[in-house]
Amino acid sequence: MHHSFRSALVHARCSHRGQVARHAVPAYASAWDRSQPHEFSAEAGGGSFGVRRPLRFLAFKLGLREEQVIALARILDELKIERAQHAVDERRRLSALAEAVGAESFLEAKAEEAVSLRGASTQRLEVAVVKAVRQLHELLDPEQRERLAYLIRTGTLVL
Repeated sequence: MHHSFRSALVHARCSHRGQVARHAVPAYASAWDRSQPHEFSAEAGGGSFGVRRPLRFLAFKLGLREEQVIALARILDELKIERAQHAVDERRRLSALAEAVGAESFLEAKAEEAVSLRGASTQRLEVAVVKAVRQLHELLDPEQRERLAYLIRTGTLVL
């Protein structure tokens, strides 16, 4: 059960009984979160890689030196910007599709615009992800690369 769902459940139970939830998230939630996979995907939300604290997580898991952490912060920031642009493009695409469907007669041009916008935006995001992974490869030592590959291979990190 995800900690935010547990939080809502605890809050609902306390509210139902007329009590105030002092700690909506149980004390064991942080330990539970650490055992769960961390997704590096746009759908997961929360940051450039979808992890709530991707910089801290990778710095700890890979044993990064301070100069590596600074470079990683720059890489993650660039990817975060591209993911944000992708989200804006997705909202534009949905708006164009809604216009195409909501008009008196179907607007073929608007629907085609929406489809092409999605393709271009997705391609830009994929290029940005490959660039970020290439920069990560260049940044990391061989042992750190092996740890990153292990995290990806085991599903702890999902690109």
